[in-house]
Amino acid sequence: MKKEVSIRIAGWSAIAAAAVLAACSSPPPQPAAPTPPPVVQAPEPPPPPVVQEPNPARVSEAATPRAYRRDAAGHLYGLHGDRIYKGRMPPLLYAVGVLQVEVDRQGLVKEVSWMRAPKHAPEVMAEIEKMVRSAAPYPAPMRMGRVTYTDTWLWHKSGRFQLDTLTEGQD
Repeated sequence: MKKEVSIRIAGWSAIAAAAVLAACSSPPPQPAAPTPPPVVQAPEPPPPPVVQEPNPARVSEAATPRAYRRDAAGHLYGLHGDRIYKGRMPPLLYAVGVLQVEVDRQGLVKEVSWMRAPKHAPEVMAEIEKMVRSAAPYPAPMRMGRVTYTDTWLWHKSGRFQLDTLTEGQD
């Protein structure tokens, strides 16, 4: 009987040892979950083109280029008030130029051309063209769609000017 008990104990010992070893071992590896395919995002579409609508505060209801000239002169005076010659201009001016300006339906300057250029003062020509172009957008010519207007620039030797449309006259 002792032999039987020792075989049983040995059997139970083997089973217990196997159980302990089984508890210490790591579980069998699980099959890996399938990896989803990478998400490919479509590129963002480009933004729609910006359509410039005329600023309602800068709209001209002028029906003729001559009438529009007054709106454009007022616009230039508003932007360059510190450059306006105050009072009546002296009889002899440094330069006088006649400039034609084409303005599109949004008030942007499309073309500038001299009808009478003060060629003896190229710096004045350059300054006037710069001031005219930098003043855009002009009041949008709503009734005409686009306009080409002409104005005369009266230039004093101090660098100040008046436009014939809004001049205070000459002595």
